[in-house]
Amino acid sequence: MIRRLRKRMVLICGGAVLAVFLLLFLVICAASFHQLNQAIDGFLDSIADNGGKLPEPDADTEGRADPGPWVLFREKARFDIRFFTADFDENGSLLSVDRKADAEISQEEAESCALQVFRQSEDRGWKAGYRYRKYATDTGWTLIFAEGSLNQSVTQMLLFTVGGVMAGTAAVILLLIFLLSRRAVRPAAQAYERQKQFITDANHELKTPLTLIMTNLDIVETECGRSEWIDDIRSEGERMSELINQLILLTRMDETMPGSQDSLFHLSSTVRETLAGFQVLAQENGKQFCAHIEPEVAYYGKQEEICRLLDILLENAVKYCDPQGEIYVSLRGKRHPQIRVENTCRGVKELELDRLFDRFYRGDKARSSSGGFGIGLSIARSIVRNHRGEITAYRKGEDRIGFKVILR
Repeated sequence: MIRRLRKRMVLICGGAVLAVFLLLFLVICAASFHQLNQAIDGFLDSIADNGGKLPEPDADTEGRADPGPWVLFREKARFDIRFFTADFDENGSLLSVDRKADAEISQEEAESCALQVFRQSEDRGWKAGYRYRKYATDTGWTLIFAEGSLNQSVTQMLLFTVGGVMAGTAAVILLLIFLLSRRAVRPAAQAYERQKQFITDANHELKTPLTLIMTNLDIVETECGRSEWIDDIRSEGERMSELINQLILLTRMDETMPGSQDSLFHLSSTVRETLAGFQVLAQENGKQFCAHIEPEVAYYGKQEEICRLLDILLENAVKYCDPQGEIYVSLRGKRHPQIRVENTCRGVKELELDRLFDRFYRGDKARSSSGGFGIGLSIARSIVRNHRGEITAYRKGEDRIGFKVILR
């Protein structure tokens, strides 16, 4: 149980750290590309405001309260940033392409790129490594293309570096979480060890008096004969002995390592054999019993524990099924077998299904019913967990409760 608690803690904390770092990286990526687009757009706007030509520094910045990052692109463009313009008439016919500031692109490539972008509805965007802007003029339309592949590459390299640093930092944090998780669960481990020790001590301290009481009852019954009081004492002694045995069994289930001493067995036959005894008991109490068992279902696990699991679920179904009610059992699925046990129960609306597997929890809050301690379903959950499976309780309609077991 402590191992599962530590594993869950590492998964939750590690998942939270990874989610935060991933979100932060996505925000950095979005902000970086937004800033890149904004800077190049500022450069394109400066050319558009100057009639398709690169403005002079003093003339371009004059009157601007905040030149912004586009000024850096403008200054750099005089030497590095390549751009070209394309003019269209009002009918959408290409008039001219000015490639004076970009000698590396051919006339055919520039015209093809301009025609493709002109047909699109967006006024700004990326095309073949160029950032473009389309705007209307007195004579038609003008397209300005600024080469931005180098800036994109630099931004991508920067983001790659940032991502690597963040991944390394996340790995270190995950390692620290893993190393510190042992110390974090130490109080729970100590409490669990004290609980196990208490159950072991209680077993030793109570077994001897119970054995002595039962032996003396046999002697008294032999000498004085059977009586109602002797039967009551014997019944309560047997219940106490059963409670101790269930507590010990529950402790052993929590200590069992998943996968240890497993073997392949025929699950369909095991379910049928277990059903046989409970089917007779249900029919004797006037309860209908219906079963659907898929044939040839095999499972690799502990057959003895699976039998105990079936005993617990079927015993609960027979015990808490309404008079003249119905019990339904099914087994299906060969890769991951699913076992369902359902029974009619008029008080199902009042049950807290998420607490049914808690130790000593009973749906009868007054604990007026007899025969149970509220441990059986806790044992069932431990058995299922030891087989890496899942067990859940569910309502079906207004008067039916069911338990579903998925074995891995």
